[in-house]
Amino acid sequence: MFVDVVPGPKPSSPNLTLLHGWGLNGAVWNGVRAALATHFTLHIIDLPGHGRSHLTPVTSMNAFADAVLGAMPTQSHIMGWSLGGHTALAIAARHPQRIERMVTVCCTPRFIQAPDWPQGKRPEVLAEFAARLGSQYAATIRNFLALQALNQPKMRDLIRQVYEAVEAHGAPSVESLAAALEILKASDLRTSIPLIPHPALVIQGDHDALTSTASAEWLADHLPNSIYCLIEHAAHAPFLSHRDIFLDHVLAFLND
Repeated sequence: MFVDVVPGPKPSSPNLTLLHGWGLNGAVWNGVRAALATHFTLHIIDLPGHGRSHLTPVTSMNAFADAVLGAMPTQSHIMGWSLGGHTALAIAARHPQRIERMVTVCCTPRFIQAPDWPQGKRPEVLAEFAARLGSQYAATIRNFLALQALNQPKMRDLIRQVYEAVEAHGAPSVESLAAALEILKASDLRTSIPLIPHPALVIQGDHDALTSTASAEWLADHLPNSIYCLIEHAAHAPFLSHRDIFLDHVLAFLND
């Protein structure tokens, strides 16, 4: 598992593990890593089969989360975005002693719709996105990131730099995308959420078309010790589109 370790200001700086979303890699955090590294030692992990991490033969979210846990420091805050947030929830539920505080970003406890979960996405929506990533990775990621800069012209240069860094890490294989998609489709963490004891910050963009505000609100309501933060006019990647607001909330929470 590839881990980019960014030293904090002191040897004793607390650890912060960063987990990216499906189909991307750890470079997506480049816009906030310098600011975070003034407070924490960062452990930026490429998820299994993404970026510079090899595909790990796992078939469940529990196994996926355990593979990521093996690359983490013994004690750490954790921040995960989308699939990374879902993975962070699974780690916190299974190994609470390893986590201090948790931040989820545009994350849901279940991605796929069910009769008792209308907040989820139809399976074909994820399948269509996976097909585009598999056949036209660079264009799909570029378009996705560009959408985060709509009405945010000041952020366009940053997002272009992030895109170039993400692309430089390499595209995940079709097999890796498909494997992660199957894990996402099957995973349902709702029964585990009330058992997670950690202080948690649940961040959501109110214009997010991939994870709904309803699912983020459910998550915040069912985590026993959570704060809900809705960022206005943000879509699925508020750490890119609304970096300063995002950092204000994250640093205030983690440094509390």
